[in-house]
Amino acid sequence: MTRTFDHGGGVRSIEVPIPDNPLGHTLVYVVDSDRGPVLVDTGWDDPASWSALTRGLTACGTSVAELHGVVVTHHHPDHHGLSGRVREASGAWVAMHPADTDVVRRTRASRPEHWYAYMAAKLTAAGAPETHAAPLRTARGTLPGLAPALPDRDIVPGEPLPLPGRRLRAIWTPGHTPGHVCLHLEERHPAGLPGRGRLFSGDHLLPGITPHIGLYEDPDDTVVTDPLGDYLDSLERVARLAPAEILPAHQHAFTGAASRVDRLLAHHEARLTGLLRLLDRPLTPWQLAERMDWNRPWAQLPHASRTIAVSEAEAHLRHLVKQGRAEPVPGSEPVAYIAASS
Repeated sequence: MTRTFDHGGGVRSIEVPIPDNPLGHTLVYVVDSDRGPVLVDTGWDDPASWSALTRGLTACGTSVAELHGVVVTHHHPDHHGLSGRVREASGAWVAMHPADTDVVRRTRASRPEHWYAYMAAKLTAAGAPETHAAPLRTARGTLPGLAPALPDRDIVPGEPLPLPGRRLRAIWTPGHTPGHVCLHLEERHPAGLPGRGRLFSGDHLLPGITPHIGLYEDPDDTVVTDPLGDYLDSLERVARLAPAEILPAHQHAFTGAASRVDRLLAHHEARLTGLLRLLDRPLTPWQLAERMDWNRPWAQLPHASRTIAVSEAEAHLRHLVKQGRAEPVPGSEPVAYIAASS
């Protein structure tokens, strides 16, 4: 059975399952407009997910054929995966921030073996043992989300989106991805809660989860980025917005955006401080990831989770280097880092 929720004011949500993922589902939002419903995200491209989406739309009193548009918070497959199928079935437009559209465009042009080779080389450079990198060197087959739909409209931060009869404005919140956006519904809260409208927050702001912030993984992009710095800046931007309610892509709706932002900022500062203590001696990103706290002991993390953990360690290292709090050890290979001398 597909669960749906009525959030009032012409906004409903559908639980669309994510196969084999502890998150369980993506909350896909259905926003009424004068031209027909608009989706915020679509869910994973999987037959069970498609069935849940279509059943959920029926429960909401509409159907895929009636959809007017799709606004995608970011390019990850549990958010953007079904966008192409929705567009084929309805003729709806699909909008995304240009930074994530660029990722989609390059991803569509990449061969799977190109991506696997890139990841293997990147992990080796981070100090991963050959036993971890080797399976990627020989991997074959299509990666999930490797051929996502190419959006046909750009989301321009600060400008209203084309939802007739509604006031929905995008807030650029990079960090989780380079083009992640939150969507501010600039309307009085239907239950009269104090604050400035409601915010569809994607993965940027969740009630009980700290979103993954790793390096932006793109084999064909050589720009040196600071995703954690982007994320921390974006959090403060959302706090200043002061929405009455947050409608996230996972878990459940919640209030108190400013206090949640404060907790996330404190979490990341505590993590950065803890990493500096570990960097009293040279460590590679892999060695640092081994020593960081995760949701289970390092030895119990599956292969893919270790790869993600190393990317998160690298993002924190890059931010520390940018702040002048850590530095690479000259001549180290693979590169190791140490806390900067005061």
